[in-house]
Amino acid sequence: MTLANTPKSVPPDLADDLTEPTLGSTMKKLQARKKGRPRSTGQKVFAVFNGIILTGFALMCLIPFIHIIGSSFATPGELATRNFVLIPREWTTAAYQYILSTPTIFRAMGISVFVTVVGTFVSLVLTSMMAYALSKPQLPGRRYINFLVIFTMLFSGGMIPTFIVVTKLGLVDSLWSLILPVAVNAFNLVIMRNFFQGIPASLEEASRIDGCSEVGVFARVVLPLSLASIATIGLFYAVTYWNTYMHAVLYINDSSKWPIQVLLRQVVIVSSGMNADTSVVDVVPPAQSVKMAVIAVATLPMLAIYPFVQRFFVKGAMIGSVKG
Repeated sequence: MTLANTPKSVPPDLADDLTEPTLGSTMKKLQARKKGRPRSTGQKVFAVFNGIILTGFALMCLIPFIHIIGSSFATPGELATRNFVLIPREWTTAAYQYILSTPTIFRAMGISVFVTVVGTFVSLVLTSMMAYALSKPQLPGRRYINFLVIFTMLFSGGMIPTFIVVTKLGLVDSLWSLILPVAVNAFNLVIMRNFFQGIPASLEEASRIDGCSEVGVFARVVLPLSLASIATIGLFYAVTYWNTYMHAVLYINDSSKWPIQVLLRQVVIVSSGMNADTSVVDVVPPAQSVKMAVIAVATLPMLAIYPFVQRFFVKGAMIGSVKG
């Protein structure tokens, strides 16, 4: 490379270094100079305001959790005199000892775990298979089926028709009533379909030439390439199943089959002094700290799972939403 061919953006003092053996090191020097360039006053002001705003939003999300944890460890006297507790003056584990001493909490947690795990698996299987089929232009009636899927995002049958369907299917007082009515979410289906459309068709054609069936292509080629999207959609489904409340109230009459969210509702009602099924929830003082402890226990599993799928979250959601 000669000096005449040197890019105009390269400083003159580095022009002599632009020979083939030293080109890589020279570009590294240019990048180092660019990184070390001092920021302007406007950039500094923007960085400060940006940090303040983001810190404020982070505190708005974090302070309620700190309040719940702090109140769950506070004494009854402190909760009676302080309306907002972040760090208790005197720590006590009486609330956690109480809720962990009764089998009601463990039973409700077990039901929620079962519904979340089984429901997420069923939803991922059905959603991925339907999304893969709808991503193929040669599918007969594809446009009509896609229209029906999008239509359900705007209009739904409503509570009463859904309750009638669940009743006619004999799913009342069954845990499957918390899974099957919401097994496929139209929004998640569209995201996964768009993700599948972005996979090169040449990969699938090569697999078919090697002798793979349509199921083999889906299981051996498409799914391994879609782990980010599957993890993201799986997180969406898991949060939905874990937070299931209205369907449990409508379809589950047996209190022994209540998930943790419905049990939490009973704890809140009892601690508020309203009528509730005291045979299911027998809250003893301190009722406020027991309520906060149950909220903390009910929230902890999702907080523990999220860090493991966080690296897939942004990639899976954005790829599936931009393409197509």
